[in-house]
Amino acid sequence: MKLIDLQGKRVLITQAQDFMGPALVRVFGALGAAVVADARPLGDEAGLAARVVAEAGDVDVLIAHLALPAPSTAVAAVDDDEWRQVFAHLVDPLPRLARAVLPQFTARGAGRIVVIGSAAALRGQKRTSTYSAARGAQLGWVRAAGVELARQNIQLNAIAQNFVDNPTYFPAEVQANPAFQERLKREVPLGRLVSGDEDALFAAYLASDAAACFVGQLFPVCGGWVT
Repeated sequence: MKLIDLQGKRVLITQAQDFMGPALVRVFGALGAAVVADARPLGDEAGLAARVVAEAGDVDVLIAHLALPAPSTAVAAVDDDEWRQVFAHLVDPLPRLARAVLPQFTARGAGRIVVIGSAAALRGQKRTSTYSAARGAQLGWVRAAGVELARQNIQLNAIAQNFVDNPTYFPAEVQANPAFQERLKREVPLGRLVSGDEDALFAAYLASDAAACFVGQLFPVCGGWVT
């Protein structure tokens, strides 16, 4: 039986100081991976994704981890600048990262890509139209690209998360608000936030040799907010 073991794996984690980055870096390192943690957001410059991969060198796993503070604009007020900014940071880097990393995966005959996405694409919420649309585009890309890459022994899958403890979307001041705690009890069957380590451990599983059978799949990690 294969367990989660990342010994000997070299793992590139993008935007590693934000969102789930610190938990991913900590957990992957504890499981034996050689972690390349790149902190740069990838939405501001088209050529940056390729440079990040090139600077990382040979890697076995790419954790495509992208984040930005989610706008809360009403639908009628969303302008072109907001729409373009959100897609530039959350969607545009994915094909750029793929173009950069796939040649080495193809030459090796193996590779893993895990996209850290959002369950906001799976359940409608008010005032999240741009963010949810961009996260939905991520998941659509994973489904299609994952099917295409599977015959090359390259597994591409995504975590669709929400209500996971992280400083970008659920900072301490939000968690301390009694109204937020009531919302947790009302909307999340688990009744609490998923911990950062729980989420990162699942990402590590998808990156490990134990998870060789998943193709273009989306895994909700959100305490039952969607199933």
